[in-house]
Amino acid sequence: MSHSDSFNFAPLAEGHTSALWPAVGTSTFNQSFAASALVAPAAGHIAIVGAGNAARSLACFLSKQGFSPHILVRSAEKVKNLAQRKSIACVGKVEGDFSIVEATIDPGPMLAKCATVFVATTTDAYTDVARRLAPYLTEHHEVILFSGKFAGVVEFKNALGARANYPTIVETDSLFASRIQEDESVWIRGIKKWTLYTSWNKSQTKRSSSIMRRFFPGIDEAENVVQRGLTDFGAFAHPSTMIANMTNVDRNTGFLFYYEGFTPNTLILLEQLEEEFRSIARAYETSIIPMKELLNRYYGCDTSGDLLQAMRTVPNYSFSKAPGTLQHRFIEEDVASSLVPMQQLAVKAKVRIPLIDSIVSISSVLLQRDFASNGRTLGKLGWADMSHAEILRAIYE
Repeated sequence: MSHSDSFNFAPLAEGHTSALWPAVGTSTFNQSFAASALVAPAAGHIAIVGAGNAARSLACFLSKQGFSPHILVRSAEKVKNLAQRKSIACVGKVEGDFSIVEATIDPGPMLAKCATVFVATTTDAYTDVARRLAPYLTEHHEVILFSGKFAGVVEFKNALGARANYPTIVETDSLFASRIQEDESVWIRGIKKWTLYTSWNKSQTKRSSSIMRRFFPGIDEAENVVQRGLTDFGAFAHPSTMIANMTNVDRNTGFLFYYEGFTPNTLILLEQLEEEFRSIARAYETSIIPMKELLNRYYGCDTSGDLLQAMRTVPNYSFSKAPGTLQHRFIEEDVASSLVPMQQLAVKAKVRIPLIDSIVSISSVLLQRDFASNGRTLGKLGWADMSHAEILRAIYE
């Protein structure tokens, strides 16, 4: 798999344990840890789960603001140099050499010191991450999923299992367009100026506002978890562009993904897809802003023409070359964690979305994966047996 933000956090089989990650259970250690973990967490210390593009960019961004990042990984070998140096070099929109406290495989001591936990892995790892952190998370922790894709916060909460009190859990979109370089520095070529955040329902989102403003004062509260999931230009543009240009991607021609991926004649695909996103939003009593306006809020662009003109005038998109393989997070993650739950929610609401259906089907054939069954299904969200009206009530509680 070619997830650029992955750090070998492959989901484990049900009931599987690891020497690196203690099993979720009710051992004496787990009980005593839950009771004492966050008596006096160190001020300003934050945990970041992951070591890929998003995680390292986030560590630099927050370190520059005065926070003290701890990096939590599954494979010590992958971050051996990082653990020794205890710093990350960053270029582009954030410049400098930024300190981290540690890079470790042991979540217990780290979460005893860090009240805030950012999960900056690929979204298909959320269930596994939640299960591995569950013994150490208390109601005093706050978990920020970065990025959640569609209803990642709901999946993460369900994966923690039934408990009397949950930590605060909130999701937002990854803010960085970035890449790790050969020397292990990270190049941040773009930082989103705006996006949305949400928790699993309306009341929990309200309670999360002060947390999100502490780190990202420019982002706004979503009306509901569906609106936040639909307000994602990556989920909108990545799979469709990959499929429309599948031969050039397979040949690794290195075309400019957003600048050259569509022509005025093929723009009709994106226009139809945007209307399907809008139909799902209406069915769940919310709305989305036009995609060209979303790009403008992200990075700034020319919105005087059509969507194609907006895409071709985003400054950092001039550096964005297409992947060299279809086995990439632009399909693997955006289809599995965004289009699949959209598709299944549309079925609940009796909304027709033929283009989304086609993208999921074609992606499944190309990658030989049953995305509709193995992606972020309504079963993983706990919504499979709920009606459209019941889901609406749940997200607006």
